Amino acid sequence: MNRITEEFNKLKTAKRGGFVPFIVAGDPDLATTKNLIVKLAEKGASVIELGVPFSDPVADGVTIQASGERALRNAISVEKILQIVDEVRREKCETPIILFSYFNPILQFGLEKFASEAAKSGVDGILITDLVPEEAGEFRRILAEKNLALIMLAAPTSSDERLRKICAQASGFVYAVSRAGVTGARNETSSAAENLVARLRKFTDLPIAVGFGISTAAQVAETWKYADAAVVGSAIVAEMMKIAANPDKVPNDFVERIGDFAGNLLPENIST
Repeated sequence: MNRITEEFNKLKTAKRGGFVPFIVAGDPDLATTKNLIVKLAEKGASVIELGVPFSDPVADGVTIQASGERALRNAISVEKILQIVDEVRREKCETPIILFSYFNPILQFGLEKFASEAAKSGVDGILITDLVPEEAGEFRRILAEKNLALIMLAAPTSSDERLRKICAQASGFVYAVSRAGVTGARNETSSAAENLVARLRKFTDLPIAVGFGISTAAQVAETWKYADAAVVGSAIVAEMMKIAANPDKVPNDFVERIGDFAGNLLPENIST
């Protein structure tokens, strides 16, 4: 069974929501990315999203774009990211890891080659931000042969018919976008997210994670009331860039501080 499915089954049995932190691979450097993955797992991550930097993002807000640009200056590549995941698995970290990417880097790498190498490295699934359901069938088949999940994005603006198509191609879980627009932390979560999750439930039994705009433990707790997991990206990435404003001078306690920040996003860790 895929690690993603196993994890969501555990969460369901425990009657609690999942926490899905996002970081960009290679920011501030690959060695730190590896240590961050392990630390995030220790701090309670249910699934870890690892962003594949891309030169022309369309779904990313300012914070994640800047992080991706920093990573690209380190000559990051899909191959190097897979090597990092392999190293993490060798350290006995079993938290599910998915890659969050645009289609171009994966297409250039080669679909069959990617699925084979990703499975060998210990990746559990991939989310392609710009892969539409009408064109996802072949890639889904290739991934399924290697027991890899294809996580699909669903937006509040999608019609029910389109949500049906999205769910038909999805595996692992469905990523519900909380609002129209790009990634970025927000002070309030969108009511559109809850409505979208309810609509998606009509078309799939897969777990549903909500992302885009979730940035506090209170927002995570609110999301858990109607969804299976909450994704936090920009808030974590912003904290990373704040602490390591100069990527050439990363503090020695950087990983520990980011781990603490991420851990404090779990509702049970809210200070009283």
